[in-house]
Amino acid sequence: MKHIKYLIFAVTVSVFVSCDTEEFLNPLPDTVVVVDAFFQTDDDVLAGVFGVYDALQGVNESTVTNIGVANRGVQFEHLLTEHRTDNTRNATLEGSKSDFHRYVVNANNVESEDFYASMYEVIFRANNVLNFIEVADEANRASYTAEVKFLRAYAYFKLVRLFSDVPLVTEVVGPTDNEALFTRIPEEQIYAQIVADLQEAANVLDNSHKARASKAAAQALLAKVYMTQPTRNYAGAQQLCESIINSAEFDLEPNFSDVFYNELNDEIIFAIQYAAGNPLESQGFSAEFTSAFRQGREDGQNIVNDNLIADFTAFGGDRTAVSFTTFGTSSEVIKFLPEGSDITTSPPSYGENARNAGNDYIAIRYADVLLMHVEAAIGSGTSTSDIGALTSFQKIRDRAFPDTAPNSVSSVSKTELLTERRVELAFENQRWYDLLRFGVAETVLSAHADEMGYVFSARALLLPIPAREINISDGLLTQNPGY
Repeated sequence: MKHIKYLIFAVTVSVFVSCDTEEFLNPLPDTVVVVDAFFQTDDDVLAGVFGVYDALQGVNESTVTNIGVANRGVQFEHLLTEHRTDNTRNATLEGSKSDFHRYVVNANNVESEDFYASMYEVIFRANNVLNFIEVADEANRASYTAEVKFLRAYAYFKLVRLFSDVPLVTEVVGPTDNEALFTRIPEEQIYAQIVADLQEAANVLDNSHKARASKAAAQALLAKVYMTQPTRNYAGAQQLCESIINSAEFDLEPNFSDVFYNELNDEIIFAIQYAAGNPLESQGFSAEFTSAFRQGREDGQNIVNDNLIADFTAFGGDRTAVSFTTFGTSSEVIKFLPEGSDITTSPPSYGENARNAGNDYIAIRYADVLLMHVEAAIGSGTSTSDIGALTSFQKIRDRAFPDTAPNSVSSVSKTELLTERRVELAFENQRWYDLLRFGVAETVLSAHADEMGYVFSARALLLPIPAREINISDGLLTQNPGY
């Protein structure tokens, strides 16, 4: 895996600067030292913990353009998720980033390879911290352990849904230990490790942070794991969602726009933070989501498909004007406009730092928990009339349609829920995983491909294992079917 030897023997010493009460983590190493020499104090272990978030944050493509020397963390995830659904597409047919929306990704795709490597960078950094956890003050060992295990589970959950069986590495290993590094482990075992890590995190952590792991973040992620794993646990997922709801520590933002532009608000459960204007702390996806008045390096990503626009027209309510806008023939995402943007001007203004944007990556928010609550109540059925689930669903509807509130419902079907999730969570990298979890991915995407003139086959439900990884494994790492 990219940087694997570096990660085994060395650790990035990350510095952080304060913004309100949360940490921004530097994705570029300030110094690299031998692990044994570095982990000497509790502060060193905490810096190692921060380094795991650092790997999730990734490096802005606008500041370090060479993908061979810098992982992007989650900054490419929309390509692997939204672009492979009926939600969005690339503005052009040129380059490897356009392969995702046309279902022609191959094993040499650099963005898929980068995401795979980025998630393993998270995993290896987490394992490094766990290897030296005894160096930390005794009072902090349990919380540091829980925190990095949450992050390890977060990375593995993304990997197993996108690539299926993957190597399961839970401790520091040597660079020549090919069996541990490159043997694909069955999904069931991957999920068992994810569940164990998240259960520990949920039992140990509190809700002190939104830009770091928390009890609610672990519970919410575990609920989604329970509803995704091969043997579903809907009762467990419902219990976890209700625990978050009953805690009264989170709530929907009355104004949908504030979810995205009043960062770390009451609705946010877990967010990956960025800082505007700082090349080392910023992200580039906000700029790349523009097209008609291009701010990014490329022609535009996450261009909104007509069938999603139709769902917004019918079901979006107040969410529509906050989610996307249309300039001429280009319908573009506006949930993550760079700081200082004003799209009401002609031409629109995108502030001074469009390519070094500070918009957070929203990983888990309360609206998702409410909709998961409904999903868990439906379970293996087709609809629910559970009073608690209906209350959760109505809260989402009432915010979207305040003029007709209370928008009471007597039942919610699985189809209605999937549509509600689509318009509520559009462009937040949830649709791909939703289609898989609801068991309708092949049907929905086949119809979408026919409409758009693409060629879709069942092999596209998994991404290929990167060819580079197979090559350096001397063939031990096997490929997914059809690639």
